[in-house]
Amino acid sequence: MRLSGKSLRERIDLYERLMRLDKPIGILLLLWPTLWALWLSALGRPDWLVVWIFTLGTVLMRSAGCVINDFADRRFDPHVARTSDRPLAARRVSPREALVLFFVLVVCAALVVWPLRSALMAGLCGAALFLAVSYPLTKRFLAVPQAYLGVAFGFGIPMAYAAELGKVPAEAGWLLLANVFWAIAYDTEYAMVDRADDLRIGIRTSAITFGRADVAAVMICYVLALALIGWTGSRVGLGVPFHAGLAVAAAIAGYHYTLIRDRDPQRCFTAFRHNNWFGASVFAGIAADFLMSHGVVQ
Repeated sequence: MRLSGKSLRERIDLYERLMRLDKPIGILLLLWPTLWALWLSALGRPDWLVVWIFTLGTVLMRSAGCVINDFADRRFDPHVARTSDRPLAARRVSPREALVLFFVLVVCAALVVWPLRSALMAGLCGAALFLAVSYPLTKRFLAVPQAYLGVAFGFGIPMAYAAELGKVPAEAGWLLLANVFWAIAYDTEYAMVDRADDLRIGIRTSAITFGRADVAAVMICYVLALALIGWTGSRVGLGVPFHAGLAVAAAIAGYHYTLIRDRDPQRCFTAFRHNNWFGASVFAGIAADFLMSHGVVQ
């Protein structure tokens, strides 16, 4: 029985690693844009049940995305130093186990969002699932797959607007575009870590496409993301606290320049992980602005 219990704990640990629950940065990069959209669409007063549903749904779908990504990359990951020890790459979890886990996570996510059911939400959930499944394949043919990742990681934005308003206004599209630029910035930093390995095995990434312009491209994407977020917030009347949050996010982006300018892999990875604070700063500005105006925008 002791051996059985130990074996079960080992399997659970492997599944947790496969879902990247030991590395929550991915969850946060998905969650912050969703929270931006929930607060903006509800003018600072989101339904707390909706917030809980989206938070749990984010955890489940990010976990599912990691599983299907590793399933798709199971023949590439063993040749990349940073990913060679992942459970599928190391053959400690079978492809069949990974697929079963993926479908369990998707079903759980569907059950979580069930209270929000509508034709619009059903369509958006289907699109979100398609994006999660198809993203790993884009690294085979898109020059900048990070743009596709930005749509996938930001799809909680139109879903949040749909949940709060029953529609997806143009404002959601602009916020989603901002997230695309942000994702290109942070995932290029991530891709700069693996550039040598990716070149060797034939994976396409923005770090390879941008070449020696990679650092400049990252900084331009940060500027575009901040400009679009600022414009979106201004459209709903946000003021000084919101722009203070953007200023902090801009300072964080500036700090990232100091980390990535020499293209040192470890410092680039540090910059990638630090993007949690970029997203948190934007959200803090949005939430503080609505809080200081008592959640009312005239």
